[in-house]
Amino acid sequence: MILNLGGVNKIFCLGDTILKGCNPDLTIDLIRQKCDVVLKGNCDHTICRPDAPKGKFWTRNKIGEERANYIYNLPVSYDFYMSGYLIRLFHASPFGLDYIYNPMFSNEHTNYSNAELSNALSLFENTPFIGKTDDDPIPDIVGYGHIHTPNIFRIKNKTIFNTGSVGSPIEMLNTDINDSTNKFSTVASYVILEGNFNSKDFSSISIVLVRLPYDIEKEIKLLEASDSPVKNDTIKKLRSAIDFR
Repeated sequence: MILNLGGVNKIFCLGDTILKGCNPDLTIDLIRQKCDVVLKGNCDHTICRPDAPKGKFWTRNKIGEERANYIYNLPVSYDFYMSGYLIRLFHASPFGLDYIYNPMFSNEHTNYSNAELSNALSLFENTPFIGKTDDDPIPDIVGYGHIHTPNIFRIKNKTIFNTGSVGSPIEMLNTDINDSTNKFSTVASYVILEGNFNSKDFSSISIVLVRLPYDIEKEIKLLEASDSPVKNDTIKKLRSAIDFR
């Protein structure tokens, strides 16, 4: 979310709007109505690509071809200035939708080890994947999603933030589904940026990570009543923030 002085006036979605929930069609309709910028995520690409085997994905059948075409053709990055800072947003990285950068946990020796980025500064690179060349300016702030675990940190005069996930949060060290403290992680997560939107003049800016409780059991009831093939794992994750992959 982008907060200019006076209130939130722009909403940006960093991708992966579909796959795990039981109402992906309604989700897509909502983001089209509410969001000023919507980017494509790796799950979006997998489900909505034109060459996806017909009938393979429950979500694709649910959303229909018009929505799938909309999602597939979304941009993969978005640049803008705020209070003199060039901010770049993407789902996972400037190299592709499946790359993983996680400053807190390594994916070494996992199924994702081949896609792991170890250098934080690589997130600031101009690459052909996002349509940039060496002649383009380097961003000062990068924001991304993908890992479902929110964080904000600085490195070499630059800032990186991860929004976490609105609907499917993950806490990497959670292992006990019955741990009562899991409730502090099973909440919606998003970031608010406050500053002067589209301004190159250097001035104040803030990045605020928001964790917002919501009615998880309502979503679980909808999942239980659905025929989603991933509903059991999704229900476990909603109640624990454990990554069951």
